Amino acid sequence: MSSIIVRGLDESVKQELATQAKEHGRSMEAEVRDILTKAARRPHIGLALMHAAQDAGGVDDLPIPERSDVARAVDFE
Repeated sequence: MSSIIVRGLDESVKQELATQAKEHGRSMEAEVRDILTKAARRPHIGLALMHAAQDAGGVDDLPIPERSDVARAVDFE
């Protein structure tokens, strides 16, 4: 297993991690490991959409409709 060192972490972030770890009944190291693992494995929505478009044959031939409407200014009053 690999190790990393995080320097310059704000003390408030460290305290929040400690609080979350306590709430989840594990060490702060285990909490950080879980957070990093989930973040690294979470699918990237942009890449997922790009791959889906590629799998469907691409988007180069999709028609782009002309817009005939005119943008309106927003009235906040």
